[in-house]
Amino acid sequence: MVGADTAWIMVATALVLFMTLPGLALFYGGLVRSRNVLSVLMHCFSIACLMSILWLAVGYSIAFGDGNAYWGGLGKAFLIGIDADTVSGTIPEVLFFAFQMTFAIITPALIVGAYVERIGYGFVLVFSSLWMLLCYAPVAHWIWGGGLLAGEEWSLFENGVNDFAGGIVVHQTAGLAALVLAAVLGSRREKAVPPHNPGMVMIGAAMLWVGWFGFNGGSQLAADGGAAMALTVTHISAAAASLTWVIWERIRHGKASLVGMVTGTIAGLASITPASGSVDPVEALIIGAIAGVLCQICCGVVKNLIKIDDTLDVFAVHGVGGMFGIVMLVVFGHAGAMEQFGGLAVVGVFTVVMTTIIIGITSIITPLRVDEETEAMGLDLICHGERAYDMSS
Repeated sequence: MVGADTAWIMVATALVLFMTLPGLALFYGGLVRSRNVLSVLMHCFSIACLMSILWLAVGYSIAFGDGNAYWGGLGKAFLIGIDADTVSGTIPEVLFFAFQMTFAIITPALIVGAYVERIGYGFVLVFSSLWMLLCYAPVAHWIWGGGLLAGEEWSLFENGVNDFAGGIVVHQTAGLAALVLAAVLGSRREKAVPPHNPGMVMIGAAMLWVGWFGFNGGSQLAADGGAAMALTVTHISAAAASLTWVIWERIRHGKASLVGMVTGTIAGLASITPASGSVDPVEALIIGAIAGVLCQICCGVVKNLIKIDDTLDVFAVHGVGGMFGIVMLVVFGHAGAMEQFGGLAVVGVFTVVMTTIIIGITSIITPLRVDEETEAMGLDLICHGERAYDMSS
């Protein structure tokens, strides 16, 4: 084992968990009505806890076990046979388990943004559990675990898909699942209102930005120049997308908003994720600059053209951003077109089909949507017995 590698991945693991708790929770929480903010925090926190246990039980084994082209099997369930001295590359395997666990946490947590303010709490728990095990973990195995799309002897493509930190594995899967679930769930009954706390949104986005250094830089799995470059290009893309988002927003609406700027930040981060192990700073600048405009346009397409209430724009920002980064690897000559587009197609079809099946199964177990009265009064008080703010003061 290399001590520096181990130390860096320990830090990166903490940074990626920081992205979900509290980063994503605050980012999403600030975007909803004040009567639903605690429900969003509850969803993110509950998913973090539940995915951790399921990743230990079978998720890690499905994704990174020594199975076949389609899944890793159950040979590493509950980390059987793995102790503090077991090595994965240059780091302890238990640390690799923990690092990948934080990815398994944030991916279903990203989907929360599509269904806030109207979903049943029980549905969130059951759906997230099944989706992580049956959709996310197999895709992680296909691309990162030596499976169907990894370029191994049984791969569909000779060279494998280039997805450094999760443009397909994390962002495409979460984005498409969010779109499907939002379409099945239906729109909110009340007209959308502005975010109740833009300051909270900015704080959450800033935490996501910092945490993303661990997300992308940690995916190098070493403390070396590759990790440093991944961290650098991540920052450049985020900065560029933040600026182009507000410039385009100013052109379209006459004002540049704080919420718009930090949403652009997330678009730039999602877009650079798959490319952060390959591109240089100038290429990252181009990716981020385009992403800030592209993802903003796609927000309008989803809500106004195809009329799906993906409430917090999960598909337009994460799904489109992640897929855009995959495509830009082809544009810059860092990956083959067949591998990248083939990977997008295979995972896209699988995600849509599997998500639809999981929604159907989960709907049999627990109600999908809260009733009209609960939605009107707010999920915080009715579902969780608490309020975020003292309404009498």
